[in-house]
Amino acid sequence: MEKKTKILVVDDEVDLLEILTKRLQANNYEVITARDGADALEKFSKEKPDAILLDIMMPRIDGIDVLRRIRKENANIPIFMITAFSNEERFKLANTLNASGFIMKTDDLQAQIKNITAAISIAAKYKK
Repeated sequence: MEKKTKILVVDDEVDLLEILTKRLQANNYEVITARDGADALEKFSKEKPDAILLDIMMPRIDGIDVLRRIRKENANIPIFMITAFSNEERFKLANTLNASGFIMKTDDLQAQIKNITAAISIAAKYKK
């Protein structure tokens, strides 16, 4: 039996966290959740996920800082930034820190998840 790909989903909005979790689990992914940046960093270290969906705007430690810290430990893990706002400065900063892509909260999440799962699948093949 093949090991499921483990995805860490980080967002302070409980409803969105639940939607993403259910959709990813329906696509046969193992999902770990975190509600803020500090919790995300702890779960990243403990759980060793294969990919991360990371909200940009969060309490305690924001997503950009989480991205920066994770990239110091792992330059290759796919990290998709989640945002409700199209702040060009934050996009540029996330790109500079090698974000794998962006998910707009107002877009069709199902289409976004299909694209993300395809990217994660490709990344997992190269990891082996």
